Amino acid sequence: MITIKTAQQIELMAEAGKILAACHRELREIIRPGITTLQIDHFAEHFIRSHGAKAEQKGYQGYPFATCASVNDEICHGFPTQTPLREGNIVTIDMVVNLNGWLADSAWSYPVGEISEKAEKLLKVTKGCLYFGINKAVLGNRLGDISHAIQIHAESHGFSEVRDFTGHGIGHNMHEAPQVLHYGHPNKGVRLFEGMVFTIEPMINMGSYGLTIDRNEWTARTADGSLSAQYEHTIAITKNGPLVLTEQD
Repeated sequence: MITIKTAQQIELMAEAGKILAACHRELREIIRPGITTLQIDHFAEHFIRSHGAKAEQKGYQGYPFATCASVNDEICHGFPTQTPLREGNIVTIDMVVNLNGWLADSAWSYPVGEISEKAEKLLKVTKGCLYFGINKAVLGNRLGDISHAIQIHAESHGFSEVRDFTGHGIGHNMHEAPQVLHYGHPNKGVRLFEGMVFTIEPMINMGSYGLTIDRNEWTARTADGSLSAQYEHTIAITKNGPLVLTEQD
């Protein structure tokens, strides 16, 4: 069942979103060759705690870290490690902030130093997929309109959209109804109405959308070894259009 949020509840989620966005802004400055994803994880957890909030992912269904840190061919749920990032890598940092019981969720892909033109294109197109999807998140549209916009943009550039993971409703709980697919047909699915809050989080692969799961039973990576990127925002449906609760700029 989809839980509708009041304007006051959305504002509480926006406060969590501000902390999350501020953390991502700080990560822009520290992600460089030589840093480890475990150092990034520790930084993010300390930053979130220092702002009176909690890293909601830590302990979720046994997940042991405050962030997911997915490098290169890792699609999502990558474990932070002590392996230094190298020039040319891309890394996605995904985190969920809990502030007084209300959550916000956002992932962002970062270049590590100078990256290839192909990798730059993947990041640009993936971010574009996110915002094309957000632009369709208006009253009267359906979830399929969001999904279709993402799919068309990704595939028009020769990339593929991951189909095994989705966006999701969010509020007091990290994963609520509805599921938000990143592929599909326009004018299909649940109609959007005021007070819905959910994530849009396209994961776009340079190769095919097939994936495998690592032995840790968490980390998904591309089956063909191609690069994968992800950008995610938490948004609310309002009468004035989509409200991004985790906007960084």
